[in-house]
Amino acid sequence: MTPKTTREHIISLHGHVTGLKKDIANLKTNHLKHMCTDIKGLGGKIDKIYWVLLATVGAVAFQLVNLLFKTI
Repeated sequence: MTPKTTREHIISLHGHVTGLKKDIANLKTNHLKHMCTDIKGLGGKIDKIYWVLLATVGAVAFQLVNLLFKTI
């Protein structure tokens, strides 16, 4: 149904704006809270991966230094 008068256009636009406000409020209250907890949960996992990689690189470097001193 298309609005025919200016008043009907304004009422239609007001309905769209009200619907958008409700959608934005829904996004803020529901989805952003879930995203925040998911991101915080990923932070701990990324830290663990970082430390494992750092330890691996350190162990390889130690082995290379050890090998270098054995050959000298």
